[in-house]
Amino acid sequence: MLAPQHRRQLLHLVGTMTFKAPDYYQLDELYSDEELLVRSSVRKFVEERALPLLPACFAEGRFPRELIGEMAELGLLGANLEGYGCAGIGPVAYGLALQELERGDSGLRSFVSVQGSLGMYAIHAHGTEEQKSRWLPELAEGKKIVCFGLTEPDFGSNPSALQTRADAAGDEYILNGNKMWITNGSIADVAVVWAQCDGEISGFLVENGTPGFSSTTQEGKWSLRTSDTAELHLEDCRIPRGCRLPKTTGLKAPLMCLNQARYGIAWGAVGAAMACYSEALDYAGSRVQFGSPISSYQLVQQKLVDMLSGITASQLRCQRLGRLKEGGSVRPQQVSLAKRDNVAMALECARNTRDILGANGIMEEYQCGRHMRNLESVKTYEGTHDIHTLILGNDITGISAFGEDG
Repeated sequence: MLAPQHRRQLLHLVGTMTFKAPDYYQLDELYSDEELLVRSSVRKFVEERALPLLPACFAEGRFPRELIGEMAELGLLGANLEGYGCAGIGPVAYGLALQELERGDSGLRSFVSVQGSLGMYAIHAHGTEEQKSRWLPELAEGKKIVCFGLTEPDFGSNPSALQTRADAAGDEYILNGNKMWITNGSIADVAVVWAQCDGEISGFLVENGTPGFSSTTQEGKWSLRTSDTAELHLEDCRIPRGCRLPKTTGLKAPLMCLNQARYGIAWGAVGAAMACYSEALDYAGSRVQFGSPISSYQLVQQKLVDMLSGITASQLRCQRLGRLKEGGSVRPQQVSLAKRDNVAMALECARNTRDILGANGIMEEYQCGRHMRNLESVKTYEGTHDIHTLILGNDITGISAFGEDG
């Protein structure tokens, strides 16, 4: 249920939308008024505040930090969590919000996803009451930023083999290791760091400024350029014992967090696809070649139909997945299917849009190239396309195709 203060903020923001999303199967009839309100408010925010900034941010390779406060006011930070100042919206409303954010840019959705579905969720699900009370209200307000340190330079798809260690030393833990591809890593006030401890993987809260803890911004990206990405370095980093998340013994804990984020990615990919489809449809209707708009030609129509078909299938998949999650019966493998297929669909939409736009498709004034480059990363992170294929293969055959450590 949407918290009253966030509902008032959303009602204040909703107005006339300029973006008309494809809804070929009239799915809006299946959403509640609250879910539509959340979607409309985030759509308006993306149109009026984010889209004017995002092309320049992408070109400059910077995250639009000036939007954090506004996203917090909308209740987007930890939106799917209950209490501690979080909005407490349902899974479908949360998915629709992330859909609209990624319609703007994957980097925008990544920030919200990492802040809420990874970092805040880890504290909310696995932390002590003291840890939750200390961190979650300020994280929900955007006054503090969190990152999620799981991936390492040599271990991405196989997190069970991570090398970062946490060794007990009296009333402290000493952490050593490196993390890579960490969203929000350079701007985070606190990191959820996963490390081997007493033969098990466990989570630890490491504050920025702690001696032995540092971050390095990863430069040279041609994808997710509006997202802050960093390496984390831990060299004899001492933290109090009270910084360990007590309910995180074993790999299941970080995988629970990843499942929350993958759910959001499945919705977000639909937003990127919708942005590309809308751009392709508008362009094809106005671009004239051989005396007719190119939308009148069979090959262009086929591309548009393929795009709409893929978007519609993914919208249905997300809606059903959200209802399963709402009812508490969703399985991780079902999330894997949605993440895998929706991102592949969105990437194909971006490529088809670039093709329809011809040479103009490589120009920064159009969105498709930015989405296409971003989606190459989205296809890889939170479980690659191939890893999700193996997860599903294992589920339907009962036979694991992973290596011995999988």
